[in-house]
Amino acid sequence: MTSQPAPFVIGIDGPSGSGKSSVSRAVATRLGAGYLDTGAMYRALTWWCRHTEVDLGDADAIIAAALGLPLEIGDDPQAPTVAVDGTDVAVAIRTSEISSLVSTVATVPEVRVEMQRRQRALIDDISARHGACVAEGRDVTTVIAPDAQVRILLTASEEARLRRRSLEVHGATDDAAIAATRDQVVRRDRDDSTVSQFTEAAEGVTVVDTSDLDFEGSVAAVMDVVAAARAS
Repeated sequence: MTSQPAPFVIGIDGPSGSGKSSVSRAVATRLGAGYLDTGAMYRALTWWCRHTEVDLGDADAIIAAALGLPLEIGDDPQAPTVAVDGTDVAVAIRTSEISSLVSTVATVPEVRVEMQRRQRALIDDISARHGACVAEGRDVTTVIAPDAQVRILLTASEEARLRRRSLEVHGATDDAAIAATRDQVVRRDRDDSTVSQFTEAAEGVTVVDTSDLDFEGSVAAVMDVVAAARAS
């Protein structure tokens, strides 16, 4: 009997605007792998807290919401879905309101423990069903999947990250649009860095700097790391 190859896990960390979501989806698609956006889970919890009128100043109430979060998250990289209690929230969790509030929820330590527990279980399930999983977000390479066969820190200069996020959110990269995006990107990274390490690579994590790369170049750089790992 031929033994089945072990599930292959690719973990990609990085700050806001580094390109990790779009690059991760493209890499998962090319590999025929399942996909997990761990950041979407925190956004979904933030939406749920707002929807159920949880006081975001009450850490215990946020923890209770996290423990009971009725979340369903899809693993198709070409059409990732996010639903909470049967409601499709894939668009709603990307609003500026949720973006401005998500750090309040995500920086509660007990919330991170619960989300990380769910994320590990999802990675195990997705990689078992698809043979491989590309998981992206914060803490993936260090806390959630430290034993992943590929661990990458996708990074970029602050200027490049602000330009990309501004184009994504406002459809423009002029000074006004970038200024409107700055708080969302820089402040969130600063807040999240109090509970998560995603700006410097841990031992064994490969850094891919996309500052001077276009989208295809960024995907190719990650695919090269994956190919080298599989070859070894």
